[in-house]
Amino acid sequence: MIERKIFSDLVKHLPKKEISIIIGPRQAGKTTLMELLKEHLDRRGEHTLYLNLDIEWDRPHFESQSALVKKIELELGRKKGFIFIDEIQRKENAGLFLKGLFDLKVPYKFIVSGSGSLELKEKIHESLIGRKRLFELTTITLEEFVNHKTDYKYKQNLSKFFEIEKDKAGQLLMEYMNFGGYPRVILESEQDEKVQIIDEIYRSVLEKDIAYLLKVDKTEAFSGLIKVLSSQIGNLINYSELSSTLNVSYQTLKKYLWYSRKIFLLELVSPYAGNVRKEITRSPVAYFWDLGLRNYSLGLFGHLNSPSECGFVFQNLIFLLLKEQTKLGSTKLNFWRTKDKAEVDFIIQRAKTVTPIEVKFKSLRKEEVPRSLRSFIEKYQPHEAFVINLDFYKRVRIGKTKLVFLPFYELLFKKLL
Repeated sequence: MIERKIFSDLVKHLPKKEISIIIGPRQAGKTTLMELLKEHLDRRGEHTLYLNLDIEWDRPHFESQSALVKKIELELGRKKGFIFIDEIQRKENAGLFLKGLFDLKVPYKFIVSGSGSLELKEKIHESLIGRKRLFELTTITLEEFVNHKTDYKYKQNLSKFFEIEKDKAGQLLMEYMNFGGYPRVILESEQDEKVQIIDEIYRSVLEKDIAYLLKVDKTEAFSGLIKVLSSQIGNLINYSELSSTLNVSYQTLKKYLWYSRKIFLLELVSPYAGNVRKEITRSPVAYFWDLGLRNYSLGLFGHLNSPSECGFVFQNLIFLLLKEQTKLGSTKLNFWRTKDKAEVDFIIQRAKTVTPIEVKFKSLRKEEVPRSLRSFIEKYQPHEAFVINLDFYKRVRIGKTKLVFLPFYELLFKKLL
């Protein structure tokens, strides 16, 4: 079993009347998390009921709110209880259905999960304002992966493990960068089986999620889009060029990208625009939610070899670590490019503070300040700037800016803002 950090947050939310809604990519572990929560409550002697809309004999209970309440009362009576509903995206108008349940003021706490979909991300959000809290479950994070692989021996001191056991930590980093974070992939020891599992997940994303949302049978153009974006992590998306390559309209391409975000397949990062006339302000860059799925789309699953490919995937990994830090509050994650082709991988914005971050898949031995990062520092004079690398730590000053060379693993524990 792989421990998930989000589990403790969900346990803390159990006493709240709000509906707890777990969303995330297909096969990220939502059902397992629900089962663990139910076991936790059962051990405490609480009354629980688990229903799954993927199970045929559970579906009739969701024809109406009253039908579901009758089912719950049959199992638990009118006493306090915890009701688990899995695969809620199967229910038409799921947001309104859950709103009606909540407004009945029944003595039950609802814990709901579902794969990323328009219904969950949009309609549930609109219908359940003030009635729910969303918990976003990613695939296994780097921290969860390393803890699992080291049998939780260094759970309270993981930073020291990375610092002292550099060879072991490096092997685990490369394993994670190759295979990604899908739980079934991680738990499988044979590479051939890992390939079979990631193939099944990749096909389910295309054939179930995308085919359903786009209401099409053939998904070749969408699959082509994913392959192109996989090959250009961190590069600007050229809409007209992509439209021509895939032989789809501009509107269709934008729709594909929109759906890709809704099913937790990839994320688009917008540019930082301090000077609109000199900086590129429209074209985003794409990063993937899971590194293994990205690699599989290019035939590189388990076969990352070249330094350039590793560099792209490492940059995507740093994006995932930074996204975790910036998901709450008003913090924004951007990148910086100018028409003169100066570029900085990431810019963190909060209020009037900007923090540039450059990523290097290198074991540095001395300070190496990229020209573009120096240009950004001179232009905007941020309080801090970072060069994220494999294992080099040092602080220097450039004018008024404190420049920190930071090992990547410190992002697991250090908040940059």
